[in-house]
Amino acid sequence: MSKRYTITAALPYTNGPIHIGHLAGVYVPADIYARYQRMVGNDVAFICGSDEHGVPITIKAKKEGVTPQDVVDKYNAIIKKSFEDFGISFDNYSRTSAQIHHETAQEFFKTLYDKNEFIEEVTEQLYDEEAQQFLADRFVIGTCPKCGNEESYGDQCEKCGTSHNATDLINPKSAITGNTPILKETKHWFLPLDRHEAFLKEWILKGHQKDWKPNVYGQVKSWIDDGLRPRAVTRDLDWGIPVPVEGGEGKVLYVWFDAPIGYISSTKEWAQREGKDWEPYWKDEDTKLVHFIGKDNIVFHCIIFPSMLKAEGSYILPDNVPANEFLNLEGNKLSTSKNWAVWLPEYLEEFPDKQDVLRYALTANAPETKDNDFTWKDFQARNNNELVAIFGNFINRVVVLTNKYYQGVVPTPAHLTSIDEETLAAVKAYPAVIASSIERYRFREASQELMNLARLGNKYLADEEPWKKIKEDEERTKTIMFVALQIASALAVVSEPFLPFTSDKLKKILKVETGDVQTLWDEIVNKDILIPAGHQIGEAELLFGKIEDAEIQKQLDKLEATKKANEAANKTVEPQKEEITFDDFTKLDLRVGTILEAEKMPKAKKLLVLKVDTGIDVRTIVSGIAESFTAEEVVGKKVTVLVNLAPRALRGVESQGMILMTENAEGKLVFVNPDMDQVENGLQIS
Repeated sequence: MSKRYTITAALPYTNGPIHIGHLAGVYVPADIYARYQRMVGNDVAFICGSDEHGVPITIKAKKEGVTPQDVVDKYNAIIKKSFEDFGISFDNYSRTSAQIHHETAQEFFKTLYDKNEFIEEVTEQLYDEEAQQFLADRFVIGTCPKCGNEESYGDQCEKCGTSHNATDLINPKSAITGNTPILKETKHWFLPLDRHEAFLKEWILKGHQKDWKPNVYGQVKSWIDDGLRPRAVTRDLDWGIPVPVEGGEGKVLYVWFDAPIGYISSTKEWAQREGKDWEPYWKDEDTKLVHFIGKDNIVFHCIIFPSMLKAEGSYILPDNVPANEFLNLEGNKLSTSKNWAVWLPEYLEEFPDKQDVLRYALTANAPETKDNDFTWKDFQARNNNELVAIFGNFINRVVVLTNKYYQGVVPTPAHLTSIDEETLAAVKAYPAVIASSIERYRFREASQELMNLARLGNKYLADEEPWKKIKEDEERTKTIMFVALQIASALAVVSEPFLPFTSDKLKKILKVETGDVQTLWDEIVNKDILIPAGHQIGEAELLFGKIEDAEIQKQLDKLEATKKANEAANKTVEPQKEEITFDDFTKLDLRVGTILEAEKMPKAKKLLVLKVDTGIDVRTIVSGIAESFTAEEVVGKKVTVLVNLAPRALRGVESQGMILMTENAEGKLVFVNPDMDQVENGLQIS
């Protein structure tokens, strides 16, 4: 019997493009789940949209010297197109600046306000006197009171995941001016989460202890155990949805209150367009509501939004919130501000026909239970060693041999051996195995079961060797190829949630109808024959192309350039030393010299002992350059020497001067000796 599913994916902030962290954490698993539910015949509303009222948008606008509306219009278009090009199959992608969302959010607020579900308080909030504005949480940076992270935001620490208020931060600073803010009184409405504590304990701690992921349940339990406190639902800002009650002038709905309501307004927008009734998708107890989010949004979707829904009174609560952990990139945390990311628009431009490769690599390495690391080498290996060598190789052999032996017509099988029957039985079992993994939100596991089906096909061909059998037993060869084509057809169907572009391409090669995927999924289980004898298939096409080392090196070089740019940007310039007079400067005696000998100082990591011809004598100089140069490298080098520096004993060796060094743009030590090869030792530099 068909079930109804409302599947939501976290609303992305429209202050930048989508990157692989977003895809791995939220959008790829959500899309796999939605596509699968459609394939098995369920009624699905897969909902998302742009979150356009977050403080990061206003920060971005200030940096770029444009309006917040300019920012959200720009990035909403980029994000929406990226999702479409990547094959994320949203039923509706809306935006929180839409009128239907403003109306829905204000109506929701007004309902809770009329039911006295808010408390009104005058509190002291952080205020930037120079900017002349109250500081919303993302406008404040300080030290996390729980873990000591010095770059915690005012609402949440991204290092330990703790949610807090901006006034809880130690040494808070304004992200606008860098100043220390003051406390100033202002009036706001609060959602008293403490009123809902008993409900949340019953619903989550008792009701979902076994079926929610441990990382989700653990974070929520910790929050509840710490004691719930009221959370403000309004803010003093000029960008957002106006508070729709008396006294709300100059205030907007806080983004964490407004954004999740975006799921509801996006569903309304979809229902209006499709001529449907939106309410069953949010108010019918037979509907299964599932939120796909990253771990930084767990509290909002498991405590705050359910409390809002419960307070309103007519909405269903989420059945599951399968949040993933974070994805790192080449060993470092993804960072939009530092450009340490693989951006989806750039990926689609540089790998235009490899959407499914990235989907597969991110799924096979998904951060489902712990933070994982994306590397370009692993991406290449997943493509070349699995998609090309296993999946693509099997399909190519089957299609090529069918065209070679039978002009592309599926042969009529003769007698099925026990091996054939066991193979076909195994094929029929795969949909249930894959479905079980998907239903338990184990998408990594499900993707590997898909690959195991391709492995089954390769093993079957390798064991039965139709290219040899054709010479001695034509009837047996027909049976082998018939069975192999059933495996290929099954792959065309069950790969659709994971590899939708590949699935479409394979169905076209096999000339399998693509209209009714549910029927095809059912037929794998219920019928021995997916593709009948006499069916004409098409010519062979490569499903996947090999990714060469040069393509990967290009991506690694790009990241290396980003790393160097970040290091240069973060490099602190030493402040000017105290002022000296011209007479002080003239006391310095700088001479051109040549290093005659060099050796490593015993038991010293940084020191080289040098013999230097200064033109006036040969002297010993101890220099801290051993981590940048070997002794052999520096012999014969022309150098600039400060010869009248007072001698100093270093590890028992008297150093009689100083070699002048500096750092280049890459932070590497270099000699201060411009073009002096033809200059004689002893020349005084002035």
